[in-house]
Amino acid sequence: MKILIKVKLSLFLLAAAVFFSACGSSKNDINTDDPQKAFDIAKRKYDKKEYVEAIDDLSFIKIRFPGTEVSDKVQYYLASSYYYQKEFIMAAYEFESFVKNFPLSPLMPEAKYMLGNTYYGLSPKYSLDQEFTKEAINQYLSFIESYPQDKNVADAENKVKELRNKLAYKDYWTAELYMKTDNYKAASLYFQAVYDEYIDSDWADDAMVGHAEAYIGGRKYEEAKKVLEKFNKLFPNSSLKTKADRLSSRIKDLQAEK
Repeated sequence: MKILIKVKLSLFLLAAAVFFSACGSSKNDINTDDPQKAFDIAKRKYDKKEYVEAIDDLSFIKIRFPGTEVSDKVQYYLASSYYYQKEFIMAAYEFESFVKNFPLSPLMPEAKYMLGNTYYGLSPKYSLDQEFTKEAINQYLSFIESYPQDKNVADAENKVKELRNKLAYKDYWTAELYMKTDNYKAASLYFQAVYDEYIDSDWADDAMVGHAEAYIGGRKYEEAKKVLEKFNKLFPNSSLKTKADRLSSRIKDLQAEK
């Protein structure tokens, strides 16, 4: 989690910069002492997808009218504005601030779902570090557990599956790289990690067959047979069934040659 610690420190420094910038800026549109009217001005910009202007106004209102009846809405739409600007780092910071400071707000379910979306937006390609991917999964699962009847649960569940597939493929891809260098021991570790940790992923059956191949490459035929037996029990309808059967036959031939 070191990368997330560094990111959160960066977020704090960036938020501080935004804070002081907002303090020193002039907001000609926000010329009222009524927090609701001030929020309405900013919200109209948000609704028109003028997110940069909305961020400026909402940041100012957040400082000018703290602890008022619009504070939760200001915080939520500020975070959302950053999100739709694809400034996911700042969006994550602002949504986390919302979750921490407004636990009773009616906007909480949407905010928790959107917090997952911000980390989803930060999730990189499979070959890179996957801390943001794991954080997205954690946030989605927290949202699903807290609000199982929410309208966004189905989407969150689909994204969890997608992200878990990415993590599974990262391990599978790593295992395949080791296979290319005949490092069967390392390949075995990564193949096994796929079906141990992500048995529900699209790569579990591929990894199990790959694991058997790694064992065969390392001349561990009995271990390979056990993996293939497990494969046949768990994935009887897999498209890799024919390949698994060929590997079983190959093991018999290799053992007969001894």
